[in-house]
Amino acid sequence: MSPASQSPARPGAADPGAAGSTTAGRPSRTTDPGTVAIVGMGPGDPGLLTLRAAAELERADTVVVNRAQCPADVLAHCRADVEILDVADGDPVKLASRAAKAGRRVVRLFQGDPGVVCGLAVEGAALHKAGVPFEVVPGVSAVTGVPGYAGIPLTDPEHREFRFVDASGGGVDWEQFAGSDATLVVFGAEGAVAEVAKGLVAAGRPDSTPAAMTSLGTTTEQETVVSTLQKLASDTKGMEAPAMIIVGDVVSWRDKLSWFETKALFGWRVLVPRTKEQAASLSDQLRGYGAVPDEVPTISVEPPRTPQQMDRAVKGLVTGRYEWVVFTSTNAVKAVREKFVAYGLDARAFAGLKVAAVGEQTAAALVEFGIHPDLTPSGQQSSEGLAEVWPPYDEDLDPINRVLLPRADIATDTLIAKLTELGWECEDVTAYRTVRAAPPPAPIREAIKGGGFDAVLFTSSSTVKNLIGIAGKPHNVTVIAVIGPQTAKTAEEYGLRVDVMADRPSVSALAEALAEYGAKRRAAQAEAGDPLRKPSQMRRGARRRK
Repeated sequence: MSPASQSPARPGAADPGAAGSTTAGRPSRTTDPGTVAIVGMGPGDPGLLTLRAAAELERADTVVVNRAQCPADVLAHCRADVEILDVADGDPVKLASRAAKAGRRVVRLFQGDPGVVCGLAVEGAALHKAGVPFEVVPGVSAVTGVPGYAGIPLTDPEHREFRFVDASGGGVDWEQFAGSDATLVVFGAEGAVAEVAKGLVAAGRPDSTPAAMTSLGTTTEQETVVSTLQKLASDTKGMEAPAMIIVGDVVSWRDKLSWFETKALFGWRVLVPRTKEQAASLSDQLRGYGAVPDEVPTISVEPPRTPQQMDRAVKGLVTGRYEWVVFTSTNAVKAVREKFVAYGLDARAFAGLKVAAVGEQTAAALVEFGIHPDLTPSGQQSSEGLAEVWPPYDEDLDPINRVLLPRADIATDTLIAKLTELGWECEDVTAYRTVRAAPPPAPIREAIKGGGFDAVLFTSSSTVKNLIGIAGKPHNVTVIAVIGPQTAKTAEEYGLRVDVMADRPSVSALAEALAEYGAKRRAAQAEAGDPLRKPSQMRRGARRRK
């Protein structure tokens, strides 16, 4: 085992004694005047927020925004004590001006880019008139962002021009857009698709001209329909707003360039029954496949009823009582780390000890703590897998034969039995207790039982039992994915149909297996000529676009 190197201080970290330092997390206002940053947050995907926009949100005292149009992940960049003002509650210029004149750093958030079909001109002029200093942080515009996510380039070697049309106010003179083969990007025409198509055809565009419409662009609800001007209105009936129309030969590129809507789990709502800390890497992986993870804890981790066991174990770590320490979960790492903090210790106390981790997530938690494990399973990431690679006790090589296992109160004895067989003396210490979590909110429970989720991932037998106990049994259209044979057995005992099982017991492999299942399902629907439907859309009464 070797302690991980300490991370250097973050670039630009504030000197507490320097001008403009923070007090209790809030920027000093002794010298800085109040300002307004007019910031674009992109067309929908929170990942399209620019670095500059994220930095402004992190520094903001007040954010003025249309809450209904703002993804929660965008506001997650703000400090916990930020003031959020909804434009639904008042004039945005007055809200921003009042806060700025009180010496606060204000961010006025717009969807897309503030200067494209947004209020930059009007609100910026009003701030100028009011004498409020402001700056502009451009964002990814829907004009380019939505076609990019739809797999439609606005220009190609044969088409070098595109024109943007704001049709939201009606009364467009389509004659001026019919004389060239420029790509047209039409915004604000969701309720007037037929009028747009008829206007362009009447102005001289052939009715066979390729046209596409994308609704809810850059979000996991995105939908794109490719058609022609002649059929666009009928083919897009029922599509949701906001939507954008793209007209021109460049639409034909979509067959080759569609990358977003073709992801294996695109738009799938996936239930991850783990705590937010445990589910972080799994949820990130699922998002990479296009899914929308919903983290629902099924257990609550609590301290041991009495602390004496852990106190003695930590003392033994420091005094050299153990040869090995085995971590069988990230919760065990967290429990030991919290004890170390309480005693003023850090990873250096592990010097001279050998450390084992049951799998990749546990090993990552140890590295974050500052400890590189000496032993991890080479195959199956479980207690059984760790037991398979555990060395026998050798009195000539091992000065001490004692092994510490800080674990849950309900841990199994499989590992202890194997280590004992190999000549080791094990001390099994309760580092934390697991109890069933409180039931999730009613909408989550209803989605579980009513088929609102496309898939649920079970990472252990206990997650099966606890999820059903606190929220009910998943609907029969929901895809059930399990981490291994024992979890599959438990799921079947509870009357669930197991659709997916990981080829190795790791959460990463489980996500991969679900993505492979989703890709095969999608390919089968396409080959059969069926509409591409998510599992949740197969239940009776599910909304379908007509």
